[in-house]
Parts: sequence; structure tokens; C-alpha cells
Amino acid sequence: METIAKIRIKYKVKGESINKITKDLGLSRNTVRNAVRTNKTSNKYERKVQVAPKLDDYKKQLTSWLESDNKLPKSERCSARKLHERLIEVGYTGAYDSVQRFVRQWNLVAGKVSLAFVPLCFAPGEAYQFDWSQEKVEFAGVVHIIKVGHFRLCYSRLTFVIAYHRETQDMLFDAHAEAFLFFNGIPLRGIYDNMKTAVDTVFIGKERKFNTRFIQMLSHYLVEATACTPAAGWEKGQVENQVGNIREWLFVPRLKFPDIETLNAYLFTKCLEIANKRHHPEYKDRTIMQVFEQDERSALRPVVPSFDGYLQRCCKVSSTCLVTFDRNRYSVDCRYAHHTADVKAYARKIVVVIKDKVIGEHARQFGRDKTMFSPWHYVPLLERKPGALRNGAPFNNWDLPDGIQTVRKALMKKIGGDKQCVAVLLSISQHGIEAVNVACELALTDGAVSADYILNILGRLHQTPVPEIVLTPDHLKLKLEPNSNCSRYDALLRGVSHGAH
Repeated sequence: METIAKIRIKYKVKGESINKITKDLGLSRNTVRNAVRTNKTSNKYERKVQVAPKLDDYKKQLTSWLESDNKLPKSERCSARKLHERLIEVGYTGAYDSVQRFVRQWNLVAGKVSLAFVPLCFAPGEAYQFDWSQEKVEFAGVVHIIKVGHFRLCYSRLTFVIAYHRETQDMLFDAHAEAFLFFNGIPLRGIYDNMKTAVDTVFIGKERKFNTRFIQMLSHYLVEATACTPAAGWEKGQVENQVGNIREWLFVPRLKFPDIETLNAYLFTKCLEIANKRHHPEYKDRTIMQVFEQDERSALRPVVPSFDGYLQRCCKVSSTCLVTFDRNRYSVDCRYAHHTADVKAYARKIVVVIKDKVIGEHARQFGRDKTMFSPWHYVPLLERKPGALRNGAPFNNWDLPDGIQTVRKALMKKIGGDKQCVAVLLSISQHGIEAVNVACELALTDGAVSADYILNILGRLHQTPVPEIVLTPDHLKLKLEPNSNCSRYDALLRGVSHGAH
């Protein structure tokens, strides 16, 4: 390029001849003549035909594969890298670049063009995008596949992620409640794909039939839902990219935690760290958190109480006072055996109700064939079946206060001690567990461990409330108070023969 510039200046500005320029610069006449006669300021060599001798014998096979792949869905087509590997299996020894160039040229001739997109812009507080991802995490030495809910504010790019064992609707509700608390506000619109927990039916265009409970959640938070076109992930491209980034930033190498609660605490901290360290892609002089605090936080609507997001199932209480949900069993009050109850499954707990009355509540279990007992659900049964206290499954490893636990062990060593122990346990419903524990400790101190002695202590500890003295207000007092006069009654009885028939 420097040589061409010298030739053009000497010829067009200084008026030197081609012969003189040739001698001064030591160039051939053809080189000088070409530079003078054309208006090009540089000579760029472009190869018109890329030679690929090793690929010539395999072009027919490669073309056949491309034509077959063109009839398949995009997710099932082979990439250029995969086609290169297949060619190697049939004897090809050439480079990958030759295969890649051939595939690109074939797609161009076939009329295929690369996907192009229109950049999107959002106002502060206008919208968020949501998506699920699947990750592998190690809990207590066991590898688990978990579901991670991803939220992203479209304007500030503030990110929130939370992990669950399932991708069910109750988890979806809990994720929204946690995300709005993290953002400390609620945007106007949510952008979703066509997940089954939200969309029942996909119609033509953007029309959808949303799930009833999902609509209730949106109505509670006053959020408008926008569903993406099927297989058009670019319509929520921010959160789609976030899924890959979060996997690379946080989940590689594989995370190891004792439980999912500890994992979520770690993810919460990392979301804040990312927001405070990474710069906004458009406002490069500010971090994501600075853009959120300065521009978007005030545009969000105030947070409202969390939506009562549960998944409800109707079930029958078994003869052993258990209900089954998600292949795990939970105990309920023994008085409702054989009744029909409703199980409300939340993300972290199970609540069993009958006509809005709670008859059992437990921490939710994941996995299979686990049984959660509450011994207090079975205590009323012990009055009729005291022997069950010795080997009953609900009473194994029962965490009782020290005083009651010591008395229980002492009584169970005696003949008929199970009945006495049951009498002590039944008194808890009347006097409270703290009072019964104090009575047991006093009985142990006195060396008289028996149900009668403990119940006697409870009776003495229980103070009968003294009724309050009711004073009659002055304005209600009688001005003339009646005097008792028994002689008037005696006068009425004169002349009457008592006991006469």
C-alpha cells in the first residue's frame, strides 16, 4: 500500500513519467502502469476457488448428508463439526476447515441464511424474563439434578436465580415470591415460554390459554403475562443467555453443599456479587446494580404479600393416620382417620386441611417412600392402645423435654408403666408441656416416679383462679333496698296442716 501511494503521488502530483518512477523505485513497468491506470489504493488478493483435493472424493457423500439433514428439525441436524467426524469414519483425511467452507457454500446455494434479530429495548420497570434450567449439584456426597429458576429485569439486567428439586407449579409460585422480594418491587409484565405449569393451550400467534392458578398468581401481583412464540427463544434472549452464563459462572465446577437451602443462600450472595461487579452492557460506565438503583428501582411497583401458592390434591386419610403425596407419606391428627382431606403442597412444606382446619403440617420431603410422623398426632390413640407407646413407629426417637423423657424411660421399665406414661402424656393437652416437664422433674427429685404423683403435683401447681369481686355502680344501686322478712312467709303458712293427705 505504501508503494502504490508513492507511485500515485509521483505520477499524478509531481508529473513524473513511468520510466523515471520505475528507475527511482526499482519496480517493473507493469507494476507502475497498473498502479497509475487503476484507481485502487491497494492490491488485495482473493482466492476465487478454494482448492480442497482431499474433499473431492467425499463431496457427493457430504451433499447427500446435507440434503437429508435439511428435511429434519433444526435440533436434529448435524453441525459442520459432526459432519467432519462422520467423514473421518468413512476415510476422509482432510482438514475441518474444508468441510466447514463446503457446508457454508452449500447452505448459501440452498438459499439458507443465518438467523437475524431485531434488538429489543425496554423501559425501566416494564418487564422481566423467566426461564428454567437444569443443573447438577452434589448434596451430602450424592449427585442431584435440580431445577433453577432464572429471573432477569430487562432494563437493568439485574439477575436472580433460585434452586428447587422440582419444576412444578408450587415451585414456580415460590420462585416469583422470592424474586419480587429480591427486586424489592414488581415489574408490569412477565415474559415466559410455553411451559406446562403456566400454559394449558397454545393458539395461533400470541394467544394462549393460561392455567387457572397461574392467572390467579398474575392477578395477585398485577402482572401481565407475555408468552413467546414456540421454538423462538430469542424473544426472551436475555434470560436464555443468562442460563448459559450462570451455568459457567456458578455451576462449573460442580457445586457441593449439605442441602438445597445452603445452595440457595450461596446463589443469593452470588447474584448480588454479579450485579455489583459486572458493568451494564449499554451503560458501560455503571454496574448493573448502579443502573438498577438509579433508574429502575423507583419504577417498580411496591411488593405485596406473597401469593398463597400451593398445589392442591384431594386424598383419603389411611387407617394409620397417613396421607400420601408425591410418593411420600405424612401423618395427620388421628381423629380424622378414614376422612377425605385436601393436601396443600408448598415449595417447602405440606399442609393437610379439612374444611379449612389444619390437621397436619410437615416439612416437604423429596425423593420416594419417606414417612414423616408427628407423635402428637397419635397421642389420643394411646388412651385406648397404651401398648403402642413401646413399639409405635411415630414414637421412635421422640424428642421430648429431658424431664418427661427421663420419666418415660423409668415408667416403661415397670409392669403397667405404659399406662402410667400415657396418663402423663395425655395431661400435656390440659396443662401444657412446660408444666408437665416441671412436674416430672419434681417427681424425679422426690424419688416418686409415678403417674399419680405427677398428676397430683400438676393439680397443686394449677392454681384455681380467684373470681373478681364485682362492685355495683352507684347509678345501678336501688334507692330502697328490700329487707328480708321471714315472718311474712310464716304468716302465709298459718293454718296449713303440713304432711296431710
